[in-house]
Amino acid sequence: MSFSLNGAEVTLPGGSSLLLALREHGLNGPRLGCGEEACGACHVLVDGVSVPTCALPVEAVAGKAVITLEGLGNEANPHPLQTAFLAEQAGQCAYCLSGIMISAAGLLAREPRPSEAMVRAALQPHLCRCHSHNRILRAVMRAIA
Repeated sequence: MSFSLNGAEVTLPGGSSLLLALREHGLNGPRLGCGEEACGACHVLVDGVSVPTCALPVEAVAGKAVITLEGLGNEANPHPLQTAFLAEQAGQCAYCLSGIMISAAGLLAREPRPSEAMVRAALQPHLCRCHSHNRILRAVMRAIA
């Protein structure tokens, strides 16, 4: 299947979930959590919308634009969310943070000045077992500011 991945055209074999295809392609941002689209660790942006990838077939993104955590920013030019998450020390184990940052980035792309309620709604599908929710919320609000 051909699609745009972090700004570059790629062709990945079909027949598996997008998550597995991305991991086999060497991307470690999207993570396997529950495997049932219930935890948020595997989220990526597909045409600007945060979606779980653990059960999404690769074929579903043919011709679309996919952005993973690796596509948000880099060490030389980090995304404002990445800077804010570091400043707020928003993660402990950080297993969930990739999906959370992806959903927050999708929200900020659509709505540059979302309310706290909008941020909470966008992050609702994500589970953080380290209970870092308050720091995560502060980090997203810091990125907005």
